[in-house]
Amino acid sequence: MGRTATGIAGALLALSSTAYAALPAIPAIGDASFPGTIVLAVDATDTERRIVRISETIPVTAGHFVLFYPQWLPGTHSPSARLDQMAGLTCSDDKNGRIAWTRDPVNVWAFHFDIADNVPQLTCEFEFLSPLDAAQGREVMTPDIVGVQWNQVLLYPASYDASRIAFKPTVKLPQGFSYATALDTEGRAADGAIAFKPADLETLIDSPLFSGRYFKTIDLDPGAVAAGRPPVRLNVVADHEASLDAKPDQIDAHRRLVQQADRLFGSRHYAHYDFLFALSDQFGGIGLEHHQSSENGVRPNYFTDWKASVSSRELLPHEYSHSWDGKFRRPADLATPNYNVPMQDSLLWAYEGQTQYWGHVLAARSGLIDAATAREIQAAVAAGYDARAGRVWRNLQDTTNQPIVGGRFDTEWTDWLRGADYYDEMDLVWLDVDTKIRELSNGKRSLDDFAKGFFGVENGRVKVLTYTFEDIAAALTKVQPFDWKTLLRARLDGYGPGAPLDGLERAGWKLVFDDQESDYAKSAASNGRVTGFAYSLGFDVSTDGGRNGRNRITNLRWNGPGFAAGLTGRMTLVAVNGRSYTPELLKEGIVANREGKQPIELIVKSGDYYRTVKIDYRDGLHYPHLARIEGTPDRLGAIFAAKP
Repeated sequence: MGRTATGIAGALLALSSTAYAALPAIPAIGDASFPGTIVLAVDATDTERRIVRISETIPVTAGHFVLFYPQWLPGTHSPSARLDQMAGLTCSDDKNGRIAWTRDPVNVWAFHFDIADNVPQLTCEFEFLSPLDAAQGREVMTPDIVGVQWNQVLLYPASYDASRIAFKPTVKLPQGFSYATALDTEGRAADGAIAFKPADLETLIDSPLFSGRYFKTIDLDPGAVAAGRPPVRLNVVADHEASLDAKPDQIDAHRRLVQQADRLFGSRHYAHYDFLFALSDQFGGIGLEHHQSSENGVRPNYFTDWKASVSSRELLPHEYSHSWDGKFRRPADLATPNYNVPMQDSLLWAYEGQTQYWGHVLAARSGLIDAATAREIQAAVAAGYDARAGRVWRNLQDTTNQPIVGGRFDTEWTDWLRGADYYDEMDLVWLDVDTKIRELSNGKRSLDDFAKGFFGVENGRVKVLTYTFEDIAAALTKVQPFDWKTLLRARLDGYGPGAPLDGLERAGWKLVFDDQESDYAKSAASNGRVTGFAYSLGFDVSTDGGRNGRNRITNLRWNGPGFAAGLTGRMTLVAVNGRSYTPELLKEGIVANREGKQPIELIVKSGDYYRTVKIDYRDGLHYPHLARIEGTPDRLGAIFAAKP
């Protein structure tokens, strides 16, 4: 009698389950240090095919042995490792040749080995296949720029704390490429590879490398070493040499960033700090913090078109602030022993939210942006969250789960789903806290005092110092007695509609709208290739290409005019009032219908289908700004003013 397909499948499943059940459990993390040093050799010279080749020699002893590929990545706060880009894993020993590995069926980042007697080391080789375009993920190799994130190019023993695993790394780069990293260089190997001093796994993964054909290092604290201060450097790589042309006044603004951070925090928690800064349309954009460095990527015009790049100039202040907030002082539930223990993101409103606030403030205090631009940024944040529909069902605290739930990527329904709102909405909350301290103390104290007392402790200490919600509340109370727990919990656990604008009003300003787009908004639109109609028609139009065409509807407001007319995100906007879409034409249509005489007619495309949609919107163009509240102190001006 023949067996049914269901019976065959069941038998195969039972056989598979039996085989997997035979695998020993992944060993728990112990207190011992890993015996020996892992030698890691990375070859990043194949930039045309964007293949990184790895060889790793790992001391072993007989018996069951498990290697992890890092899964949970600091700074992303999520299990965001691209295991799918790891390929070609083969391992061997000098005695038996090739050794088989078995992937754990539940924890697929774990690889099991059976090590024979008298085998001193295991050599593993594999490749990391960098994305060839943005559709496959962030591009980390181009013909002119290479980025090495060590978590992508190594395996590590599963049963040890990351700080107790020693690595000896080398990297081979294309001929003529210069590089920067927070790692300490030891010398050059015989094959031209750069050899770094041994580092524990935690330090290694926290010390990425940027390398490029067109490269420049700018000293942001001249005389630091002679004065006994840790040096700070801006290391710039670019698609073209012309992009490296930083003017003296631009360099001075970045140097003032270091000075103002010193005055804010009153300490430095690094041996040296290296900004890794890519100016590129080819290398993937990024803003990722590390303790003694940061990875930053913006468009090539950062220096060469200073006015147009204004919307990019909060990035470096934000990432630099993370050296204190997030890296030195870190939420206790994010300080995991290695990269395969799940993180908890409950305090991202402090880790990222307060860093967002300090990034905004330090950009203004340093002169990277002027006070008027700082206010326009504040207006954009206030307007965005005041209109955020999803605030009625999802509180701010729950958005701290977003990196784990779905990453930090926007969707066509971000206004309703919410995203990583613990960044910018908390900028409003920390403004609330700052102005409350200033009000209660009659201007004698501020959130600056909290920063110095909380993040500035133990000057020179690099080792992580964790914190909890109670620690934050207690430190605020020490600065200014008040029921900070209740205020913070109300902001974190409360719901909309409307944004928390108390701090803005206490700062002496209010949110208003008119028909004039700010220079900051124009810069942000240009850099993001987006034209904003969010506060009129309830959507923006992206011109950055994509599967659905160049002019895509994005940032659609839930229950806004566009939504009510039946639009959805990622539709292509083809025509306005019978003519091919241009931003100017749509603006003219909005203005023309103020009297309701000519409803705006759009032709949109979704897949292979075209539709005609009419929007009878009559309130004209709307753009957010701040206006002074007469008779109130300008605390916002005081917050943005440089500290002497």
